[in-house]
Amino acid sequence: MNISPLRSAEKIFYTICLAALVVGSCADFFDIAWGTGVWLGELSPGWAVIFAAYCVFCLAFLAVIAFVIWRDKAYLAAVNKVISLRNQMGALRWLSAILIFIFPIWLFQFMVWGIVFEGLFIRSLLWLIVLLLVAVLITDGAKLATWTNFLVTLILTASAFSIAASLKFVTGYPFSLGWSEGNRLWDYSIMFGRDRYDYPADKEIFVLLEQGRQFVGGIPFLFNGINIKGVRAWVSLLTVWPYLLLGLVSFRPASKERKLWVVLALWTYLFLKQGPIHPPLVFSATLTALAWGSSLWFSIPLLVLAGYFANISRYTWIFAPAIWIFLLEFSGASLDKNGKLGMNTRLRAVTLFCFGLFGSILLPMLIQWFQTGQLTGNIAEGLSLSPGGVQEQVTRQALLWYRLFPNPTYGIGIIFGLLLAAGPLAYFLFYLVRDKRWKMNVLQVLAILLPLLAFLGVGLVVSTKIGGGGDLHNMDMLLIGLYFSMVIAWVKGGGDWLETINAGPGWIKLLIVISLVIPALGPLREMRSYDLGEKASWLVVLTDAPNEKSLEMYPSQEVIDNALDSIQTEVDLARGQDEILFLDQRQLLTFGFITDVPLVPDYDKKVLIERALASERSYFNGFYKDLQEDRFSLIVTQSLSTSKKGSEYEFGEENDAWVKWISRPLLCYYEIKQTLAEVNVQLLVPRQDAVDCSKKLP
Repeated sequence: MNISPLRSAEKIFYTICLAALVVGSCADFFDIAWGTGVWLGELSPGWAVIFAAYCVFCLAFLAVIAFVIWRDKAYLAAVNKVISLRNQMGALRWLSAILIFIFPIWLFQFMVWGIVFEGLFIRSLLWLIVLLLVAVLITDGAKLATWTNFLVTLILTASAFSIAASLKFVTGYPFSLGWSEGNRLWDYSIMFGRDRYDYPADKEIFVLLEQGRQFVGGIPFLFNGINIKGVRAWVSLLTVWPYLLLGLVSFRPASKERKLWVVLALWTYLFLKQGPIHPPLVFSATLTALAWGSSLWFSIPLLVLAGYFANISRYTWIFAPAIWIFLLEFSGASLDKNGKLGMNTRLRAVTLFCFGLFGSILLPMLIQWFQTGQLTGNIAEGLSLSPGGVQEQVTRQALLWYRLFPNPTYGIGIIFGLLLAAGPLAYFLFYLVRDKRWKMNVLQVLAILLPLLAFLGVGLVVSTKIGGGGDLHNMDMLLIGLYFSMVIAWVKGGGDWLETINAGPGWIKLLIVISLVIPALGPLREMRSYDLGEKASWLVVLTDAPNEKSLEMYPSQEVIDNALDSIQTEVDLARGQDEILFLDQRQLLTFGFITDVPLVPDYDKKVLIERALASERSYFNGFYKDLQEDRFSLIVTQSLSTSKKGSEYEFGEENDAWVKWISRPLLCYYEIKQTLAEVNVQLLVPRQDAVDCSKKLP
């Protein structure tokens, strides 16, 4: 077998990386063992032995690997032995590869050890071992592992971690899983499932969610018997399959090579999930990608639909499909022998650009004007994208520029987060252009750079608006634009070059690996179970959690049933007096956990915080008037706090706005009758004693 020894640079790099992971994993294990007793510091005798044994094993493992790497004869002998053993396994190696592949998902997502071993170094070390073993097992012949198989395994494992993490909240737990998760499920139900509520059919129900997002999220409610677990499964899957569909459509030239096609779709998912990006925009991008290169008679209606769907989903997306199709058609076209684009190419790009604008601006105007005789909602907002309109939209809420940099809300900050997510791909594209592996003229380069810079500017500004800046989802148009640039590069020669990259420079291969590792690190840490409440006291000790509640486990079924019974009892008592407001937890009505309650659509918590962030006093005057007049005999809300936090805390300004405009006035006019702390619910009733709340109002 013709196996070559490793180069010195490779030996140094592999040794340093492995040493860092081993030492880091030992530190992670120490954090687990520490606090279990008082025998040696805060170590119990049992965990001290386990920790010592783990460290000895890891260091021995590092020493053996280092010895093999640095001794060429030992390395060649070990490699040949592994190849021989693998080739003797026959079909059994594929079964072994599958079992090894799913092991970390099973361990972290479904077992108690996923909560204990939450350290990034421990998980990364296990991932590396799995990655190498699978890559070796799926390689044929006289090679230990090929670069292609390593890359494919890296993409497959990274994608599997991300998909598993996306599905971790698929549960039948009746209460909200996040600040607004429950009420968002209520939003989704209105378009196709409003008959679930006791509310007059001739009255409109206002939902603070655009039609496009309502439509996508509301599809499960077309099925009458859908339950909360089924809807959560759909919502979770919406964070997976739209990206895969976009990848399959964008890279359809690779469809003849099925394995490559699937791998490219998975890469699409990994890259764009870093936003994450709302599904409606991904669908608009998919329609745009399908229009690229197709006949005009097919492309035009696709662009019109893409533009229209973007418009009814979010007004800031109005121009995106038109710009994307121009980028694809203009920069993705082939040059003639003089390095210029033909007139037909230019006309086609401009034509599709115009039809994209027609779908996003003119068609919605025509439809709405025909239906109502006026322009409202997203259409009016879209028309406000004049300089004055843009200024009004931007300054309507406070801009928190510090969130572009490291901060408590988004640790690494928007700018550095964007560099991590998109920097490797951006530099890789620059490398392809610089080395003339992707040939474009100046106009084609500008057709890519100018839209990307525009998307960057919009994304940075929107990310600083109060209420945002917690992730990169406002960089959605930029990330998709950069992704489309990569698709063009792949079609125009980059794909052929990637197939021969094994002979290319090592730093480029390292850059590719880094670009795949980064989007997987978050999901790798996020995989865990929430159904282990019976082991919470044991887990508190091992994880150094301050208390059982901080582990965020679902309560026991007994606690859940008692909480639902308490809410239903109070609802029954309050019914017939005045209205009952579910300010929070509206999904309890959606899925019938609480029954016989006429719906009050006013004052959804997301609407309240939106108005609070914009300091809309006129809106709250009506809210306070209703509170003062005891319009509601019972209010169901989250546990309320009146403490302000400031920018030193995660979403501190948002918390302070909630306290100022909602919590303090609510707790002045109403009093707490019952707190169900395990499910984060409070039940409020009008105060019996008269209180002057004028000083509590903003």
